[in-house]
Amino acid sequence: MQNNYINYFTEIEEHFQRRRGSILLLSTLDWALIDTWREAGVPLAAVLRGIDAAFDKYEARKTRARMRKVNGLAWCAQAVMEAVEAMQEAAVGGSPVQTEAAGLERERIAQHLHAAATIFARAAALPALREIADRLEQLAQQKLPHEELERHLSALEEKLFALLITHMPAEELEQMREQAARELAPYRSRMQALQIRQIEQQFLRRRLLERYDLPRISLFYMQQGE
Repeated sequence: MQNNYINYFTEIEEHFQRRRGSILLLSTLDWALIDTWREAGVPLAAVLRGIDAAFDKYEARKTRARMRKVNGLAWCAQAVMEAVEAMQEAAVGGSPVQTEAAGLERERIAQHLHAAATIFARAAALPALREIADRLEQLAQQKLPHEELERHLSALEEKLFALLITHMPAEELEQMREQAARELAPYRSRMQALQIRQIEQQFLRRRLLERYDLPRISLFYMQQGE
């Protein structure tokens, strides 16, 4: 199984739902949290172990007191970080989550880049995205090593987010930031300041992409082959 974003997200989502005991669609905040784990190189095994630890503790406390239902993945954030530390101390699984680029077919990568370029080229609301579309088409034609290609795509994404923030009306941008702050409020005491800032950034990026109906372009977000 390739360790791409679809698998990483899906396994976390399904494991959280199993432990919760019911289906709960993850929120933008939950997606943002998964993004921060992925970018920090948190192994999938550590995330699943942390979810288990958080629910084990929750269930032990629930037998002694009436407790509200767990309604967000962020409730498990502290336990996930503890699981990461435990794995590092045991020298088990400390390697970053990667795209396993060697197993990605060139044709699928080209299709991924062409599809993204088409969407950016059609984004009439922001004509400046045409430059990103053209660059994606160029990269689709080049046979670059996967790590080098990913560096180019990461740079393009940074340029994209800077562009979206510049063009977003200030009032809308502030509303997005306020939404992130509200949704994070119940979990702030369970997270470190750096993690909160990272989640807020990922939350804002996701909301910006949703606002303009644009995709992520990193190979990590490429659809898995059949």
